[in-house]
Amino acid sequence: MRDYAAALYDDAFGPKFAVAVPDPAQRRSLLKSALNLSFSFAAIVDNRLVGLAGYRTAAGSFTDGMTFRSLTRHLGWLRGIWAAGVFSLYERPLKSGELLMDGIVVDANVRGNGIGTMLLETLVAFARDSGFDSVRLDVIDTNPAARRMYERNDFVAISTENFGYLRWFLGFGAATTLVRTIASDG
Repeated sequence: MRDYAAALYDDAFGPKFAVAVPDPAQRRSLLKSALNLSFSFAAIVDNRLVGLAGYRTAAGSFTDGMTFRSLTRHLGWLRGIWAAGVFSLYERPLKSGELLMDGIVVDANVRGNGIGTMLLETLVAFARDSGFDSVRLDVIDTNPAARRMYERNDFVAISTENFGYLRWFLGFGAATTLVRTIASDG
């Protein structure tokens, strides 16, 4: 399961992570050991993992195993430092009362079948049941389909951070933060 979870996550976020870890085999090895599956929800069809929705709370994160130490262990000292610096650009602070989505991925072969929406709704229900006031996520400008899906599911854009000067480096020019407020009455 960990192998496929790492491959699924890499298929979705590999281009974004390639700046930090260019080698796909190293990226997948790192993800395999770093992903904390206890902070995720899975979609399984015919005994096959087809989607994941990771999240972050004060208690931990789907990607909390991606530490400086794990980066230097997997990549070596210099490449580990480089990767840590690049990943620090993606870091988002955790806010009180918010569940922070830490990536949602759906196997390309089954996209368009409602799996992403189901994972998103499961994450929102978990947030509601756990007493969070809202769910927050970020989507990059090169992924308009994901943004449309979030907006169809009651997420509202609250800010956009432009990285125009880093587009050549990161592969995207902006990230928009979206929030879904959770009604306390469920």
